[in-house]
Amino acid sequence: MEPNGLIAAGGDLKPDRLLFAYRNGIFPWYSEGDPILWWSPDPRAVLFPDQIKISRSLRKVLRQGRFRITHDQCFPDVIRGCAAPRVNHQGTNHEGTWITKEMQDAYIRLHELGHAHSVECWKDTELAGGLYGVALGRVFFAESMFTRIRDASKVALVELCRQDYEFIDCQFMNEHIARLGVTTIPRARFLALLRKNAR
Repeated sequence: MEPNGLIAAGGDLKPDRLLFAYRNGIFPWYSEGDPILWWSPDPRAVLFPDQIKISRSLRKVLRQGRFRITHDQCFPDVIRGCAAPRVNHQGTNHEGTWITKEMQDAYIRLHELGHAHSVECWKDTELAGGLYGVALGRVFFAESMFTRIRDASKVALVELCRQDYEFIDCQFMNEHIARLGVTTIPRARFLALLRKNAR
């Protein structure tokens, strides 16, 4: 059985190709050494900003203003933070990242062209966490997030939900994002929303 949503392999990560893909509900996702794989899963994981679930503890963090939030201040640092190996509760690294050097360079270029954006959370002068993705019209295609201090990436997501986006594409569902209010919709509905809101 084919993986859910795998539709093509090959090509490149030039800005025009990436933007064409996003406008058509397609995104790249592959591992080091593999060809570029292009995906459009069904169903699609999305977050409607007014449906984000904010836990009691996260509300406390927001109320106390523990983090300083910025936008697009250090995009390369955010994407490198997302690409860094993740450490689990046993203190060992998770498997390698899918955000290859090729991917990093491609999205940094999109950022330079004004299409990719980051939200950063700071604790004093330390980058505590953040997220990055691609924005087209009123759609934000979230690519990845990272945290170095507890709750920093969640604060970045709450900040993203306060922006003027109709919805946030989260691609594939997992247990972590489900707890934040992410839901799934049929690909056909996703593409219809995309046609209406992406520019």
